[in-house]
Amino acid sequence: MANDTKIPFLDLVTPHMELEEELIAAVRSALRNAAFIGGPAVEGLEREFATFSEARVCVGVGSGTDALRFALAAAGIANGDSVITVPNTFIATTEAISQVGAQPEFVDVDEQTSTMDVEQLRMFLEHKCERNADGRLVSKRTRRPVTAIIPVHLYGHPANMDPIMELAGRYNLIVIEDACQAHGAEYFSARNNRWMKAGSMGRAAAFSFYPGKNLGACGEAGAITTNDEELARKCRMLRDHGQAKKYYHDMEGYNGRLDAIQAALLRIKLQYLAEWNEQRRSRADAYAHLLENISSLATLPSPAPWAKPVYHLYVIRVEDRDGFMSKLAAKSIGTGIHYPIPLHLQKAYSYLGYRDGDFPVTERLAKQIVSLPMFPTLSDTEQKRVCNTITEMLSHPVLVA
Repeated sequence: MANDTKIPFLDLVTPHMELEEELIAAVRSALRNAAFIGGPAVEGLEREFATFSEARVCVGVGSGTDALRFALAAAGIANGDSVITVPNTFIATTEAISQVGAQPEFVDVDEQTSTMDVEQLRMFLEHKCERNADGRLVSKRTRRPVTAIIPVHLYGHPANMDPIMELAGRYNLIVIEDACQAHGAEYFSARNNRWMKAGSMGRAAAFSFYPGKNLGACGEAGAITTNDEELARKCRMLRDHGQAKKYYHDMEGYNGRLDAIQAALLRIKLQYLAEWNEQRRSRADAYAHLLENISSLATLPSPAPWAKPVYHLYVIRVEDRDGFMSKLAAKSIGTGIHYPIPLHLQKAYSYLGYRDGDFPVTERLAKQIVSLPMFPTLSDTEQKRVCNTITEMLSHPVLVA
């Protein structure tokens, strides 16, 4: 491969070319049957993705943001509540909280996994909350009742769910998993003495099928998984204008339905997801091996022993992030940043009153993280070129400048 051949950060073309005939056949079937909203394609995906995620029920919706918002609303999170999550995530996590009338409150993340720090959560509950006269847990900061926790399974690595679930049970809090980046990720639950899939542990979970996800649609799509039939029933109404049946509205809802064509395409791709996830794990193992000689110059992902990540992203940490990315770009190697500005420092959340320094681990990560090319069809040759370039850059920065 010539050195000027572009290595993309993400390849969405190759898998669609490989599956083109199957995907086109699914679209053709929808066109011939005029099955565009609901119907067998959506029901089939819901059934199959529930099985894949080891959950009892799946409800297809229009996006991952819809999934988070509907799961919170169906679980009873409402105006005036506080919901605990992390500032190291995409804004959809907190948009969903705000859009049901609640307010996000943050705890910092763990340095190793970039997911919710259990000790920070414990400290928040023990020292930054108190019981009111009715016995409800109330945030000292906002004076709002704390009703839920959203742990985020980031980059395809699950959060440490056992202690989160234990704390949630102790304080009577609802857990909604943000699994938008974790299709097929697994967590070893010592409490249950088995590996459990992301999306099967909380009251409900939200998945995004945005095109770049491990399981991506050809447009917008999302899903809620849950073992709670009543919550699923409410989510179905919320996605369809609150209808219990056509033109009978038990509540105000949204237009958040999953398109049948997207569901049909996702059903085809779901058949390959386990294989694609294994290919991502193989690519991650190769990165760890190829970059081991520069482990003192860059921090590589280090999965927790209780995690089987699916590497939606392969994120390393370097000191001079901008210079690093610029040099890789000059060598025609794509990269990304997920995410450069923590949510507590975003302009959209200035009203929350957080300041620089409030969440030091998240803030440090935000300045150092860079996502390397990661997709199932990344070739050995491409990956070696990426790693050789990085090794040369970090080992001999003056020569590559």
